[in-house]
Amino acid sequence: MPEATGIITGSGLAGALAGVPAGGIATRWGDASAAPARIDLGGGSAWVLPRHGLHHDIPAHRINYRANIARLHEQGVRRIVALNTVGVITSICRPGQLAVPRQLLDYTWGRESSYFDGGADGLRHIEFTEPFAPVVRAALLAAARRSGVDCVDGGVYAVVQGPRLETAAEIDRLERDGADLVGMTALPEAALAAELGIDYACLALAVNAAAGRGCGPIHADVAANSAAARAAALTVLTAFLGGANGRTGQS
Repeated sequence: MPEATGIITGSGLAGALAGVPAGGIATRWGDASAAPARIDLGGGSAWVLPRHGLHHDIPAHRINYRANIARLHEQGVRRIVALNTVGVITSICRPGQLAVPRQLLDYTWGRESSYFDGGADGLRHIEFTEPFAPVVRAALLAAARRSGVDCVDGGVYAVVQGPRLETAAEIDRLERDGADLVGMTALPEAALAAELGIDYACLALAVNAAAGRGCGPIHADVAANSAAARAAALTVLTAFLGGANGRTGQS
C-alpha cells in the first residue's frame, strides 16, 4: 500500500470532509473513534478520521488516541495533518485565524500516551525536541500562501485536560510558561504519531480568546469565529492536497 496522508478532524470540519469509510474501527489498542474515510480534495486524496467520533460525542480526555493513530497507520498513513480548535492566549494571532504551531506544552494527565508500556512492547524514549514534523509544517504554510490564507507560522500550543475550559488564572500560568494557544487534543496524539514514524503537524483553528483575554463569554466568541476558521482551514487543506507537496503522499 502506498504512503498516504491522514487528516484528523476536530470540532466543526468532520462533516465538510466526509468520505467513504474503509474497514472497521478495531485495533490492538481498542476501538478508534471512527473508521478512516477516503476523501478526494483539490486533486489529491487523504484518509480522514474524526477524533471525537462521527457524532462528536467523545470528549478529549476519553479519546482513544492510541487506537486512532494505529488505525491510520494500518491504512498506510505516513503523514498527518491534525486540525485542532484552540483558544488564543497571546497576540500571536486573533480568533478566526489559523496557525501552524511549532511547539507543545503538556498539561494532560491519565491519558494512554505511549505504545511502549514495557513488557512485550518494550521501552522506547522517542526524540521529541521538535514535536511537529518540519516537512509537513512547511507544506501547510506553503499551501496557505498559495491560497492567500493568513496563517501564523509558529507558536506554542498548551494541551490541557478538559473537558471544561480554563480559569483566567490558569491561562495566566500558561502564558508565563510560554504558551500562545490552548487546546485539548494535540497530545498524546503527536507523540504517538512520532512513535510510529508518522510525520505529524497541526493546523490550529483559533476560535476564541482564552479565559480572561476576551471581552465577553467564550462560547459567544467561538460562535462568532468558528465559521471563518473552518473555511480558511478547508481552503488550506485543498491547496495542501492539490499542490506538489500534497501529491507526494496520496492514498
